[in-house]
Amino acid sequence: MKTILIIVLVFGFSQLGIAQHEGHQMPAKPKQKPAQEVKKWIASDKNSPSVKRQPKSVRYDLYVKDTIVNYSGKEKKAIAINGSIPGPVLTFTEGDTAVVYVHNLMHMETSIHWHGVFLPNRYDGVPYLTQMPIKPHSTFVYKFPVIQNGTYWYHSHTELQEQSGMYGALIFNKVNEPDVPTIPVVLSDWTDMNPMEVERFLHNANDWSAIKKGTTQSYVEAIQKGHFKTKLTNEWKRMSAMDVSDVYYEKFLSNGKPAIDYTQFKAGDKVRLRMINGGASTYFWLSYSGGKITVVGNDGNDVEPVEVDRLIISPSETYDVIVTIPQNMQYEFLSTAEDRINSTSIWLGSGMKMPAKPLGKLKYFEGMKMMNDMMKMDGSMAPMEGMEMSNQQMDMNNVMYPEITGHDMKAMGSQDATDLVTLNYGMLRATEKTTLRKGPERLLKFELTGNMDRYVWTLDNKTVSESDRILIKKGENVKIILYNNSMMRHPMHLHGHDFRVLNGQGEYAPLKNVLDILPMETDTLEFAATESGDWFFHCHILYHMMSGMGRVFSYENSPPNPEIPDPKYAQRMLNSDDRMFHLMGMAGLESNGSDGQFMLANTRYRLSTEWRLGFKAHHGMESETYFGKYLGKTQWLFPFIGFDYHYNPVRDERERNLLGQLSNQKNRKALTAGIQYTLPMLIVAEARVDSKGKLRFQLKREDVPITNRLRFNFSANTDKEYMTGFRYIVTKYFSLSTHYDSDMGYGGGITLSY
Repeated sequence: MKTILIIVLVFGFSQLGIAQHEGHQMPAKPKQKPAQEVKKWIASDKNSPSVKRQPKSVRYDLYVKDTIVNYSGKEKKAIAINGSIPGPVLTFTEGDTAVVYVHNLMHMETSIHWHGVFLPNRYDGVPYLTQMPIKPHSTFVYKFPVIQNGTYWYHSHTELQEQSGMYGALIFNKVNEPDVPTIPVVLSDWTDMNPMEVERFLHNANDWSAIKKGTTQSYVEAIQKGHFKTKLTNEWKRMSAMDVSDVYYEKFLSNGKPAIDYTQFKAGDKVRLRMINGGASTYFWLSYSGGKITVVGNDGNDVEPVEVDRLIISPSETYDVIVTIPQNMQYEFLSTAEDRINSTSIWLGSGMKMPAKPLGKLKYFEGMKMMNDMMKMDGSMAPMEGMEMSNQQMDMNNVMYPEITGHDMKAMGSQDATDLVTLNYGMLRATEKTTLRKGPERLLKFELTGNMDRYVWTLDNKTVSESDRILIKKGENVKIILYNNSMMRHPMHLHGHDFRVLNGQGEYAPLKNVLDILPMETDTLEFAATESGDWFFHCHILYHMMSGMGRVFSYENSPPNPEIPDPKYAQRMLNSDDRMFHLMGMAGLESNGSDGQFMLANTRYRLSTEWRLGFKAHHGMESETYFGKYLGKTQWLFPFIGFDYHYNPVRDERERNLLGQLSNQKNRKALTAGIQYTLPMLIVAEARVDSKGKLRFQLKREDVPITNRLRFNFSANTDKEYMTGFRYIVTKYFSLSTHYDSDMGYGGGITLSY
């Protein structure tokens, strides 16, 4: 009974998120330097009174179940753990044994990954890599010793369940945990769209999210803001609009709420916030209206206290920070999405609200102009000469921040923007030496690559399914050099290990399990190979991971994993994530007929059919079907084979094309082979030959952004066929459209998209 009571009390306090103890006295106004006082305030067990504590087995039962939530005024499906989003805070003490029963009450498979935790490989929670998925209406028991302390979290590693609410805080206390007020805060992002639909839209280059956010960077907007040349240069270098966050989210949440109050604090109180970014793809800027933020921990590891005005937390990172309540008022700890469309808050204290200064709207065209200077015509990045960027110490996105570059200085109030102290990895210093024990070194280099339009994200232009596992040996020291040759930042996470980030702090380099690497950065990390089994290394932006951005580190001579009875089957299933095919369809219903396209595509391959059906007999019908493979890092090259079908029951005539060849464009059935290539201005050039020996060249461009919702498209070929039209996007599936076709004339009506 005594053990059960202790577990209940631990669970209850973890749910409240506040460490409250009798007789606790808050320190008086500090007379020491802030960093020194903070170190004293959060003194570890070395300086705390000795407490004798017997390690124990602590059990939690997690019940995973479908639920309905309403964050935006609409009821939507989600996944809850023990009836809540986020799931319950799980609290253990270093030395305990964690025993977690996961009861899957859903009709689909699931899993739990213990993010940042050192544990036996079989309990790491990656389906088809370290365990088989937890089947519907079954239970799986995770059991591991707690051999570390700090702020961690847990989440599903099955498909896109993390986006639907399956995550929670995981706290490992020290044996003599400092007696200070503490709040775990899980940040997250919520979309009303089904996550599978979000992923499909991303792979099909659907810009509905940009439309919702007002960030399409259209030509009209470029002209209005004096950036027409910037827009032209951008597309000349084959780049689509600048993107900071790929997904439009209806709400951002702190512990499951857009805003939450903690009113128990008064003037002079200090509070430790255990910040956890459980967002599927959102970076958050953290700022505080009550003054400085003191960073004391990162990814579960203590760091020397460092005072900043703000910091950015990447998906899956954790930071322990200290804030002070200056007066008897309520102060806002503000978490703003990187795209600055919305934010979430926690309020500390009671009395008159003191809001944090909002972050101004990003200046996308300034960012686009900078990116134009950095991008080569071949699609790779070209860092400026003499600029060696690493450890977030040179954020090239600064040009988009109005509080830094002007035009919106009022957003920061009277504070001089140049005085803002922003955290970067170079400022993190471990509290103890972190040097690795001596051993042979294995050096690995990876280039982070990707294609935004087709949403393919890779390491060295290979997905997980296209790569062999990387063999490492126990006893080695593994050094990894990462170069980000993409326009997106990537939070790279290593399962089951901490790594040293070589940031200029020498023997005191910080330990982390997530490295957020900015565009054009080169970062170096190293870790001691001390485990066995297979460990995932991947980008923690959920949709990047599902696209294949990762690798598997596999220890040589590891014993078979009892949770994987059929390794070959498991490998096929693991590979299936980034090989998944996505469907796209568009059908125009206009007064002159129907034009449309159907496409089924994955990372490398595409099957597509285009059709034109006339409502009048003399218009006839046409279809072109292609199957091919995208080649190269940029995927601008697409060789294909296919079939061309033209039929007109009224007209049957031969004519010469622009190449002088005699051809029947009205009635034709022919096999085709050819190649497509993306030219500057994102125009797709096509050259093909059919089984009758006829050549055809074609130029085509779809969805030129005239305004936020108006799109222009055109095509023309040497068979004297041409088309031009407009489409006004009303909803994500419905548009008003009109076009002129050389064979079918003018038409107007609607276009349905999927």
